Amino acid sequence: MIGLREDTGSAPPRVSEAPVLACRIFAEGGFLQDALKLEHRPEQEQMARAAADAMRDDAALLFEAGTGVGKSLAYLVPGIIHAVDVARQMIVSTHTISLQEQLETSDLPKCRRLFKAVPSLARYADFRAAVLVGKSNYLCTTRLAHALADRATLLADADYDELKRIATWAETTTTGIRHELKPPPRLDVWDVVNADSSSCSRKHCDCEKCFYQRARARLRSAHVIIVNHALLFALIRAGGAKANDANTDTRGVLFPDDFVVLDEAHTVPDVATENFGLSLSSFGVDRALKYLFNPRTKRGVFRKLGGPEAQQLVLDALDASRQFFQFLADSLLAQRPVVRVREEGVAEPTLDGPLGALHRILAKLADTLEDGRERDELLEQKQRMKALQAAVNEWLTLGDKDHVYWAERSGRHQTIVTLRSAPIDVAPELRKHLFGCSTSVVCTSATLALGGQIESFAARMGAESARAVVVKSPFDFERNMRVYVAADVPLPSPQEAKLALDVLTDYIRFCTERVRGGSLVLFTSYTDMRAIAGELEPVFRAAGRPFLMQGADLSRTELTKQMRALGNAVLFGTDSFWTGVDVPGDSLAQVIITRLPFDPPTHPITEARCDFIRGHGGNAFNELTLPDALMKFRQGVGRLIRTATDRGVIIVLDSRVVSKSYGRLFLDSLPQPEYVRLTRETRSDEFRPFA
Repeated sequence: MIGLREDTGSAPPRVSEAPVLACRIFAEGGFLQDALKLEHRPEQEQMARAAADAMRDDAALLFEAGTGVGKSLAYLVPGIIHAVDVARQMIVSTHTISLQEQLETSDLPKCRRLFKAVPSLARYADFRAAVLVGKSNYLCTTRLAHALADRATLLADADYDELKRIATWAETTTTGIRHELKPPPRLDVWDVVNADSSSCSRKHCDCEKCFYQRARARLRSAHVIIVNHALLFALIRAGGAKANDANTDTRGVLFPDDFVVLDEAHTVPDVATENFGLSLSSFGVDRALKYLFNPRTKRGVFRKLGGPEAQQLVLDALDASRQFFQFLADSLLAQRPVVRVREEGVAEPTLDGPLGALHRILAKLADTLEDGRERDELLEQKQRMKALQAAVNEWLTLGDKDHVYWAERSGRHQTIVTLRSAPIDVAPELRKHLFGCSTSVVCTSATLALGGQIESFAARMGAESARAVVVKSPFDFERNMRVYVAADVPLPSPQEAKLALDVLTDYIRFCTERVRGGSLVLFTSYTDMRAIAGELEPVFRAAGRPFLMQGADLSRTELTKQMRALGNAVLFGTDSFWTGVDVPGDSLAQVIITRLPFDPPTHPITEARCDFIRGHGGNAFNELTLPDALMKFRQGVGRLIRTATDRGVIIVLDSRVVSKSYGRLFLDSLPQPEYVRLTRETRSDEFRPFA
């Protein structure tokens, strides 16, 4: 069980001082101004008071805080005070790594400086914070020692150099987290030494040496735990607070008695949809089976514990897996990379028997061993085979009537086949696992509302009864943002696709040539992005302009860092770049939106949700497609102005904002109400970026 109360050794105070102190800290002339010399922001004060009340009352709060409000401090300060006062843990979940880093390196240290500087707040200055990452990201020194001692069983001779490299790194790393090892460890070797195994436990590990066990100790005593949305919902699906406490009436979301803040909350419905569904790939099945026995290297768990009979069962399962996934590739996915499955029986259950046989022999082998690490390993692998078997059967039988099922091809050569499912409506899951946990859940973002109202987002979140507040950004957008709309770009259609692409290319060249700072060009299509990059990259290179593009070797975080450093780069990005990119100053002086960000209506999730809405007498475009696009559009526009001194231009290259009736909703969602129409004939005179 994880929880502060078992570590404090004394009963916690009954009263949270957070609401009272939030007023004194964030008020005009309050501690925040006096101690940290930060300006008073009425919107920040309003948010801090609302968050403190929600935490005290174990209530739900949806709070849209425009860019520049200072929302991180507005929830961290009252949250830390509440956590210390009542000895409960605050979970802060973000979508992006960049925000996690900001919280760790900037915002939490500010909180500590504030508490140290004000005598009446000194008791909060020693708050403890920790970052929660997935178990498989940690090195387990126990498993590493066993791998080194028993490498002939687990790894091929060619893998020994990689194992030694990991062992050498283990002697100097302080965290044991995989991403710190450069270059990253090979997956097949990392699988043998990471902490995601029953072998890594208090029973088997030295808690002073094992990186994961040390991290768990820090978590148990932490007042603030930072996590990302994907891991949060993966852990919730695995049982959440109830998995950490035998008491079925446990209050809390992730750990017993916690309370939660979801920052970048606009991404929560999509992340939750991903994690409350099924995802089983041919690559994942292959890895799981070869962990038991790899026929190429003759290594694996069954080399020592299973013998020829067990090894043959793995070979049978590998063969069945290849046949099963190849059949789906050749039949279901021959024409398209993503195909919805509407009926049972699209393939024979050829994996069921082999996986069942492995499940049984693992149980049989475990029964022959005494309690210990090897028996625990076999029992864990038994459960893994059972989970694979259940997942395949659920997908083949479309086992959940409230889910949509599909298959997709991916990978560099499009050879990985993945079985997928997702809830058509994720609100019931969020209502049960998040807002139904008798604890405070605060959701915040710069973009939760449509037309100033949060009802649509609340319904998607299952948070209809939550208090909802919207405060605007304190930034002067009318002075610092200029908006231009190209009215002569052909509408996207099969008939004019080539012309539309040519015009987009021409406009992007024109705009980037006339803005000296950095430009972020947002696409809705990888195909369009690559085609235009092929035309313009040589132009940028010839002009000495740095060019960056999503999908190469660098992550979004690395690309964003490069853009900040270069000062005048052009960055092409698609889906994930519409949100979370934070590049202040002239390094991002222009955001170009090539198309309104409507989700493809053919994706199985979108299609199923549209069917669901129509089946209940609704209008899918007005209730789903348009609200989603408006939210994403607001996020894209929000990349531009990140500080009070930023200024720049927004270019919208989709003429639907002026030619379609719904276009006015996009224009109304801009923080700058005035815009200038451009055509290729008038743009040289009308386009006036900041000098």
